Amino acid sequence: MKSSMSDGNGHREFPAVLSVEPVGVRIQVPPPYDEPRRNRRSAAIAAVLFVLTVFSTLAVGTEFASAYAANVAPYTDGDIFPYSAVLHHPGILLTGLPFAFTLMAILLAHELGHFFACRHYRIPASYPYFLPAPTLIGTLGAFIRIRSPIINRKALFDIGLSGPVVGFIFALPALAIAIAVSKVVPGAAARAPLVFGNPPLVRLLEAVLRPNVKPGDLLLDPVGYAAWVGLFVTALNLLPASQLDGGHIVYALASEKHRLLSLLVVIALVPLAYFWAGWLLWAFLLLLIGFRHPPLLDRWEPLDAKRRFWAVVALVIFLLCFTPIPFSLHGA
Repeated sequence: MKSSMSDGNGHREFPAVLSVEPVGVRIQVPPPYDEPRRNRRSAAIAAVLFVLTVFSTLAVGTEFASAYAANVAPYTDGDIFPYSAVLHHPGILLTGLPFAFTLMAILLAHELGHFFACRHYRIPASYPYFLPAPTLIGTLGAFIRIRSPIINRKALFDIGLSGPVVGFIFALPALAIAIAVSKVVPGAAARAPLVFGNPPLVRLLEAVLRPNVKPGDLLLDPVGYAAWVGLFVTALNLLPASQLDGGHIVYALASEKHRLLSLLVVIALVPLAYFWAGWLLWAFLLLLIGFRHPPLLDRWEPLDAKRRFWAVVALVIFLLCFTPIPFSLHGA
């Protein structure tokens, strides 16, 4: 979900070199980094985590598939842990493919966006690490580790922006197609014990693609729910705080405002926890990560107008994907 950077022990550092010239002091930015040989152990860990996340999303996908086939919302039967059924009948994992494939594709696209942006700037980065979890969506997302300092604002901005934008590009058509072909089941949302909050993009696409369907009567298919998770992950990553993707973008735009904005985001998440307790966990995690951002080797060169425009695009994507109540219990 996020790209983490570290300059602590165990990570190779590339310090800037100060040199004095007649015109004054300047920073000699070191040449592009030679990408180190990837550690086999890290690759093995990434592969194992990927396989486990495929299994966990397949297992959750069986719930979305069976609910859709029965014309009810997911988790209507009250079973929030479908793993026992999968262990007894592993063949049903195939029914989870539409959900799992779509979600894994969106998450992988997001992380590969970061990865190839790092490759473009010849900055060493790990393979994506996926996080399997017995949650309602089968995963806690994914992340990559950046193994050296980033040169300048342009590189930081491009690396931070690339993941959410590429993930959004994958999620958008999946969501649009799902909304266009999903079933109309009157009262489906009213009978659902667990309600998935609709961000503005979902409501917009429903109004455009299914204008004659009443809100709450459209039952999304598994692909649609996977795309919904993709939007949720995109919104979380674009929170302008700490070392989330949004935090990287803010630091690239205005590094002097990064700490203050990170603090304001944490403060804003606390009252939002009244609507969804998960925001309190996110506030705690951001405090745990801290507001300090690894410094750039060259932090003086400002961003160009093109990247400032893309910062506005990132803000629009965040507003389209964000919902203050992503999950709620019916009647709560």
